[in-house]
Amino acid sequence: MDACAQARLEDERAMAGHSQFKNIMHRKGRQDAAKSKLFGKLAREITVSAKMGLPDPDMNPRLRAAIIAARAENMPKDNIERAIKKAAGGDAENYAEVRYEGYGPGGVAIIVEALTDNRNRAASEVRSSFSKSGGNLAETGAVSFMFDHVGLIEYAPEAASAEAMFEAAIEAGADDVVSNESGHEIYAAQETFREVAKALESRFGEPRKAALVWKPQNTVAVDDEQGEKILRLIEMLNENDDVQNVYANFEVSDVLLAKMSS
Repeated sequence: MDACAQARLEDERAMAGHSQFKNIMHRKGRQDAAKSKLFGKLAREITVSAKMGLPDPDMNPRLRAAIIAARAENMPKDNIERAIKKAAGGDAENYAEVRYEGYGPGGVAIIVEALTDNRNRAASEVRSSFSKSGGNLAETGAVSFMFDHVGLIEYAPEAASAEAMFEAAIEAGADDVVSNESGHEIYAAQETFREVAKALESRFGEPRKAALVWKPQNTVAVDDEQGEKILRLIEMLNENDDVQNVYANFEVSDVLLAKMSS
């Protein structure tokens, strides 16, 4: 095995826990979360993105990413346009971007991103979720050093072969590519993220996701009991209207994944 292939294999192993977590929570979200709640969160991100920059997705990378995320969840075009117009009309609520950091069962590091119009309510509810699950909320910066804040571009598995995606992504300036049966995950530094996304889009079409994420530097293996508690905590956090994204650095068994997705 050459050095390039070995490096890719190590990257895939390092990201195994992250991918497991992302896939199980995506399935759980599909099955359990009400579409109205999901659409509400997507619309909030679109409105905030449009309000912070230009209402044109071609000129506003964050807005474009929000629209891509909405399309991936089959959010109606009218809902998307309404969310953009809400920002342009000046009647949108004032949402604050807040990041919470804490520890879940087993010492797993968790980052929660929220958009809220009431900081006190959001903090209280997030803290309560951690406490009920055997975790604890910590100060900002307590766990973020265990993650890299990077750009993520996702494509469906049929968009390209693993080899073709890897070569195109590296040529575009990406730092890491992970391909499996769920699709392709391309990671890039914040400074090069937009250029990499544009290059890949010109070749493979619009991705199913393009956003800044918190990628764990390493994953922590937990037993099934702890893993189930962590997944329940993350599910509880995602049910909170203020919470937009949740990231964690744990790895669970395939048995638990099968159990939680059934």
